[in-house]
Amino acid sequence: MVSAVVLLKCERNKINSVAETLAGVDGISEVFSVAGQYDLVAILRVRNNDALADLVTSKMLQVDGIVDSETLIAFKVFSRHDLESMFEIGFESE
Repeated sequence: MVSAVVLLKCERNKINSVAETLAGVDGISEVFSVAGQYDLVAILRVRNNDALADLVTSKMLQVDGIVDSETLIAFKVFSRHDLESMFEIGFESE
C-alpha cells in the first residue's frame, strides 16, 4: 500500500466542486478543506507507485479548477485511527 498527501490550490469559486469530485474518485480516501497556503488536502491510498502516478496525473490533476499541487509520498503511516480500529475487532458493546 502506498499512501500520499496531495496539497491543492484551486480556483476560488471551484473549491467545493473540486473537493466533491475528488472525494468520489477511487484511491482518494479523504479530502479536507483547509486554511492557509493551500485550499484542499487529499489523502491517497493505492496499491503501488504506478497506481499513484496514474491517480495523480491522469485523474486528480485533470479535475477542472485545480491550479497547482504538491504531492507528498508517505514512507510510513502512523495513525491512531487505524490502531483503534484494530482493537475493535471482535469487541461487542453492551
